[in-house]
Amino acid sequence: MSELNNIALNILKNGKGILAADESTATMSKRLDSVNVASTPENRLLFRETLFSSSSMTECIGGVILYDETIKQETSKKSKIPELISKMGSLPGIKVDTGAKILAGSPEEKITEGLDGLRERLKEYYKLGAKFTKWRGVYNISKNYPSKLSIHSNAHALARYSALVQECNMVPIVEPEVLMDGDHSAEECYEKTSEVIKKCFEELILHKVNLKGILLKPNMILAGINYKEKISNEEVAKLTLDCLKNSVPEEVPGIAFLSGGQSEIEATENLNLINKYNNTNFIMSYSYGRALQQSALKFWSKDLKNIEGTQKVFNHRAKMNSLAAQGKWSKDLEI
Repeated sequence: MSELNNIALNILKNGKGILAADESTATMSKRLDSVNVASTPENRLLFRETLFSSSSMTECIGGVILYDETIKQETSKKSKIPELISKMGSLPGIKVDTGAKILAGSPEEKITEGLDGLRERLKEYYKLGAKFTKWRGVYNISKNYPSKLSIHSNAHALARYSALVQECNMVPIVEPEVLMDGDHSAEECYEKTSEVIKKCFEELILHKVNLKGILLKPNMILAGINYKEKISNEEVAKLTLDCLKNSVPEEVPGIAFLSGGQSEIEATENLNLINKYNNTNFIMSYSYGRALQQSALKFWSKDLKNIEGTQKVFNHRAKMNSLAAQGKWSKDLEI
């Protein structure tokens, strides 16, 4: 099990974080449609290969979460995508859930599915080169939600998933995401996120998951997008740290935040302040999708052949987040 702890630490060491490039084909199609690029397998691969061969992969990205389509693709130079990522000095990972579906008994909420046949799929992904995996549970906040049913069901699924992943010698990323959608206050987000995370660890311990061999991917503590007022970045950082300090067992080696609808700069600034105030032993880093890729995607869409220019934009964003993961970022560094 010390091998799993080493993998987890390697992913987040020295200011490195995770590039979440595990958008489903449907989600990636929406992203490409938004910048008027046709969503073909070739274009999806071209954009991802452009990012995966950027210099910041070596310096700033410790792991890449892939989607089923991508982990099986070949690069333009005929090497497998996991080989390219490994060659750049990063570790390949894979999203293994099959998506959030309506929760029976509470149709306003979701349960993440994908446990059926997971053991066999994990063996296949391990052979393809995956070193870690991801499973996302999602929770709404409102007057009545998340319900006890949603909190218990998703925690149970995350724990069963994690046990199977460790059995297959990979590191599970545990992602319980309390969504920003809604008009809840930051205090309500704090309360519900704490409840969700504590339940997840109860179940992980019950399922005999080695906590030294996982990574946690939580949301930051934010007010809902429709709440009357935003809290300051300092308050986001302090509430987030307080929540995690009181909810996450000390054995967990690292926490990689999701960006969850924040802008690129917001996600970087909040991560930076979290690390400035971080008085825990947890490594606090990033596992960003849009907040790492959006500017690069917009730039690339204007000229799909401008690989170098696209990589320059991506390298800048990755560097900013790497600095933020060390509490060394400032707005002056943004271009």
